[in-house]
Amino acid sequence: MIEQYAQRNIGPRNRMAAFAYAQTEVASGAPAANPHTLILMLFDGALAAIGRAQACVGTNNVAEKNAAASKALRILEEGLRASLDRTNGGEIAVRLDTLYDYMTRRLLMANLKNDVEGFAEVGRLLQELRAGWDGISADAAALSPIPAEKKPIQ
Repeated sequence: MIEQYAQRNIGPRNRMAAFAYAQTEVASGAPAANPHTLILMLFDGALAAIGRAQACVGTNNVAEKNAAASKALRILEEGLRASLDRTNGGEIAVRLDTLYDYMTRRLLMANLKNDVEGFAEVGRLLQELRAGWDGISADAAALSPIPAEKKPIQ
């Protein structure tokens, strides 16, 4: 179902994001989501996984911490980073790629060293990116024309 939607509506560069999101068990709203919403959902999934990993450090639940950190890493790499348009995205795509690479390495080290501050740092960075993306999404929605099926009847 997500594959069909991705082929029709979000194009090849964001297909990986849709698949990564579906594979991380948070796909309840993905089939009906637009590309901006899919990215917000990826941010939310990564933030939730990082929060779980942080909590598991405190309870010394190594297996759950590793699972949560792995989920966050997959969302970062296979979702957010893979969805970057390096051909048309210009400098912002290059900078985001570098930032996602840093966050991936930071998460790996935080997981290996049970570093709560490392998880928190990546969480803060993702939250800031999410807030910016949410603003872009709102701006894009305001600029886009009203679909025919939602136009008021005159």
